[in-house]
Amino acid sequence: MKYEAIAAILFCGITITSCSSDRKTDATPATTDDTSQFVTLTDAVPDAILEIRYFGTYNFVGTRIDGYEEPTALLTRQAADSLRAVSDDVKAQGYRLKIYDAYRPQKGVDHFVRWAANIPDTLMKRYFYPDLQKSVLFEQEYIYEKSGHTRGSTVDLTLFDMTTEKEVDMGGTFDWFGPESHPDFCGNPETGEYTGDNTPSPAGRSITAQQFANRMILRQAMLRHGFKAIDSEWWHFTLRDEPFPDTYFNFPVRQLH
Repeated sequence: MKYEAIAAILFCGITITSCSSDRKTDATPATTDDTSQFVTLTDAVPDAILEIRYFGTYNFVGTRIDGYEEPTALLTRQAADSLRAVSDDVKAQGYRLKIYDAYRPQKGVDHFVRWAANIPDTLMKRYFYPDLQKSVLFEQEYIYEKSGHTRGSTVDLTLFDMTTEKEVDMGGTFDWFGPESHPDFCGNPETGEYTGDNTPSPAGRSITAQQFANRMILRQAMLRHGFKAIDSEWWHFTLRDEPFPDTYFNFPVRQLH
């Protein structure tokens, strides 16, 4: 989700360590506004469909996020090239990529942190975190102070079915805060086996075998072309050999010229 960062000191006075290889815990990461190694995603992947949630209001905060000046998506050149290979792969299977978020400026992550600290603001709770009290978002590592997205080689995405002309049913919405978003929910992502187990779901939710299989189509295509997954979000992938593993960028999301 948006929040891979380090919320330790802000909540409960404890240090939260990384539980995913996508999360960095550098004490003094470099921050820069240099855009020279970035491209507009649709220049590299012209078939991609954009639904940039943080430019609009349908997101877990309920307002446009700081730093999103245009409804576009940016990535490092290396990540964009690999995503083009993914796009070609899924096109051959009858799908297109639909992008929810890519590069995210540090100011956007800071916006998430401020929102999470404002406990009374629960405008979008019923859509994105109905099973959670907002006060646990730092503690349960849904919100962090640093994000892999800010390093420029992470993308949140899903599939669009070119036959039905609809978004593929993944059995859950992007940015849902809960175990239902985990790649291993109701199945084994390593083997692709559907198990139907829904014990982690606090509300007894489940997904179907087809919904799990749909998640696996996306996951396997991303892994085939150099991306790695995390264990908490089926839509989130980071380029395995990302070019800026210790740099957090802060330029706004807008068309590059």
